[in-house]
Amino acid sequence: MKAVDVVATAFRNSFRSRLRTSLTVLAIFIGAFTLSLTNGLGTGVNSYLDDTVASVGVEDVMTVTKVAEDVPTEGPAEYDPDQMEADGPPGATTVALSEDDIDTIADIEGVQSVQPVKQVATDYVQHDGGDKYQLSVSQFVPGMKAELASGRQVDLDADEPQLVLPESYLEPLELGSAQDAVGQTVRLAVTDGTGAQVTTEATIVGVAEPGVISGAGAIPNDVLTEALFDLQTTGASEAAATQYGQASVWFDAGAGTAEVQALQDRLDDAGYLGSTLEDQLGTFTAVIDGIVLVLNGFAVIALVAAGIGIVNTLFMAVQERTREVGLMKAMGLSSGRVFSLFSIEAVVIGLVGSALGVLGAIGAGQLVNSFSGTLLADLPGLTLVAFDPVTVATVVLAVMGIAFLAGTLPALRAARQDPISSLRYE
Repeated sequence: MKAVDVVATAFRNSFRSRLRTSLTVLAIFIGAFTLSLTNGLGTGVNSYLDDTVASVGVEDVMTVTKVAEDVPTEGPAEYDPDQMEADGPPGATTVALSEDDIDTIADIEGVQSVQPVKQVATDYVQHDGGDKYQLSVSQFVPGMKAELASGRQVDLDADEPQLVLPESYLEPLELGSAQDAVGQTVRLAVTDGTGAQVTTEATIVGVAEPGVISGAGAIPNDVLTEALFDLQTTGASEAAATQYGQASVWFDAGAGTAEVQALQDRLDDAGYLGSTLEDQLGTFTAVIDGIVLVLNGFAVIALVAAGIGIVNTLFMAVQERTREVGLMKAMGLSSGRVFSLFSIEAVVIGLVGSALGVLGAIGAGQLVNSFSGTLLADLPGLTLVAFDPVTVATVVLAVMGIAFLAGTLPALRAARQDPISSLRYE
């Protein structure tokens, strides 16, 4: 019997006992369905995080701050004019970075370049003489991007002040749709060092969608940031004008985890705290991967049960076809061919069950996405369940591999049968 004949015979024999085989396929279907759906969930959420992560930072930029020392664990902290508010729990402070700190950081081994972050506290934003609304601004560095509903990213090197405005400001400022807002001008106000309120204008070049990670702040280009900072520090002391809350440090992200950690250690030894993009987002991805891992555990349990079903199905098939196996071996069919015959039957059962499971998961994923589009309308661009072709193929191949291993024992039993004894079997 040729190899092609062995495969064809195995396909025909796979469903000779339709009820028993169908129940085994159903068990495989459940495992493959669960495994595919949970992996699709992880792929969808992680893909959304990857798409929005550019609004948080870039891989080769580290945020560096100088943390206050000797902060009391109980009671209020003594006022320090060199401290300023820091992102974190209410009341958290960080020591302001000076020009000397920037120079010190630049000289640390592994730091390619450093740029101080100029913190700007805007009072309000206004359009065409209308109502005034509070607005925060965030500094972007090259490589960072916002998820846009319309328009384009700010040109950090442009000569004219530009701004990407959060979508939530369109209606209050009476800017119309996201497309209508692009190209319009808004007025931003800050309070200078003398306590007077001063304003400057900027052109809206893009409208940002809300994201699960990115904040609700507007994104200015460098010219607008400089203009706001200069207005804010007008009349202030020279020391106040050269204090920064944090600095952006560029480093070689491809140097490896050990080198990045070594750079963070050197910064720590110098009295600074360096935080990479991975540090900021590690909790998000760890939680998602943990949930997917637990759900995949249930799928694996189902597949183990399905594997037991395959063993049972093929053992019974071997017993029922004992005389048939004996006749084939008496006619010259080798033990290897007999082993292949029953092994391929197991693989066919695994293929059918996994293919149906994957198709069912894709269908269920589409259904979930249609509902999530309404329930998670505040997260535009999120595809809750997404299927990566490589992952789908891996699931199918993995299930077929499990089916092959499950069919090994029955196939070996069939291959080792003595043809004379098998022909006498009743």
